[in-house]
Amino acid sequence: MADHDHHHHQEPTGAKLADAARATLEAQNEQWTPMRAAIFDALAAEEKPASAYDIADNVSKARGKRVAPNSVYRILDLFVANNIAMRVESANAYIANAHPGCHHDCIFLVCDLCGQVTHIDNDPITSSLRTAAEAAGFTPRRAVIEMRGTCNAH
Repeated sequence: MADHDHHHHQEPTGAKLADAARATLEAQNEQWTPMRAAIFDALAAEEKPASAYDIADNVSKARGKRVAPNSVYRILDLFVANNIAMRVESANAYIANAHPGCHHDCIFLVCDLCGQVTHIDNDPITSSLRTAAEAAGFTPRRAVIEMRGTCNAH
């Protein structure tokens, strides 16, 4: 196997992940409201990427009152902008960022059979992509790379 420069993290889970997300958001002068906490908790509980509608349904059930998907989309956009969630573009779905204080471009491995998504960091790959974009006269903002295939469970 080729030697790659992967960036490894000790990934927080559960309450520690929510605490890291809250700290990251508050560091950007954003508030960690009860609704934002509920949306993050619902997102972090998902095993696969979740749509805003899935999250709205889960939070609505937990709170006992309807939460509008539009509100969830706004919060998810805030989470993505502040690096506490990532958007899987091809699925129009979201996953909680397992290391919210760390900034990397996104590389997603998307299983066509079960929908599972694995996020990996490989800075040399995304750096090469940014360099190629700049050489073409393009100013990159954020790289999102998705590779479709099958996971090791299939």
